[in-house]
Amino acid sequence: MNKLYFSLILLLAGLFSNLAYAQPKKGEFINVSAGIGLVAPYDEADVTGSGFYAQGEYVWAPRTWFAVRPYAGLIIASGESETVEVAPGVKEYIKSNAFLIGGKVRIAAPIPYVAPFLETGVGMSLGSFETSTQFVHIKKSGALVHIPFTLGLAIGKRHGTEVKFTYYYHNSVEQFSGAVAVGFSIPLNED
Repeated sequence: MNKLYFSLILLLAGLFSNLAYAQPKKGEFINVSAGIGLVAPYDEADVTGSGFYAQGEYVWAPRTWFAVRPYAGLIIASGESETVEVAPGVKEYIKSNAFLIGGKVRIAAPIPYVAPFLETGVGMSLGSFETSTQFVHIKKSGALVHIPFTLGLAIGKRHGTEVKFTYYYHNSVEQFSGAVAVGFSIPLNED
């Protein structure tokens, strides 16, 4: 299933790369990204999960190196340990199924062909979460605050494609979710 997600992401990135601009340009954009979703606990437990991730952002970039990015997205990821049992017959388990909404800022180095960037902000996750390890057992549903953090590269002649590692830290359930994602931007105002 992960190969299917990855193939679909590469196909979409290839189709739209001629129309796309990543942020090292000034202006307004709509950014779309998708990838393989991940979830893991804060502690040293031997459990991680995978699934699907997608996100859309409105991008306002007053400078080539700075942008404000309100976003909405979706993460569906879960996993179970195959070795460690929390109690007899109960294995470690982690789950993050949520709608993500919030805002972040991007700082980019507008280098030709490869522009590294970093993003951070604050947001809210609406969904269900479970962290069950040998150290902690937390299960919550509803709205939780998260802190987004992203490291990535905008690549290509016009920085048409983004490759990024994005994370959402959920302190109240002692886990983080995130993705390895590919994205592209569609300009809203052509110069």
